[in-house]
Amino acid sequence: MPVTTIQAGNLFADISTASSPENEDFAGILARPGLKIERIVSHGQASPLGFWYDQPQNEWVIVLKGSAGLRFEDEAAARTLNAGDYVFIPAGKRHRVEWTAPAEPTVWLAVHFD
Repeated sequence: MPVTTIQAGNLFADISTASSPENEDFAGILARPGLKIERIVSHGQASPLGFWYDQPQNEWVIVLKGSAGLRFEDEAAARTLNAGDYVFIPAGKRHRVEWTAPAEPTVWLAVHFD
């Protein structure tokens, strides 16, 4: 069934500047079969020690604001991502977030797709 409703918003709306190390903020932007687009706001979070994401879908992610360290299991060091930097992560590619900026929100846009 085709989508008949126009959806609009602002990716920078409702971003808290207060540090919240316990919780990242996830906001769904668009979801369709085989596709999910979400905004993620990190406040100094990192993946738990020893934890690796191993996702069944491809992911394309861009840092819109802030910075983060993204590490892949087969790489010795984390890649630093700053505003405007993006990366394609194939399905099943184990990765983790080593760090996100503690002094400002890091805003990501993540596109998960088959």
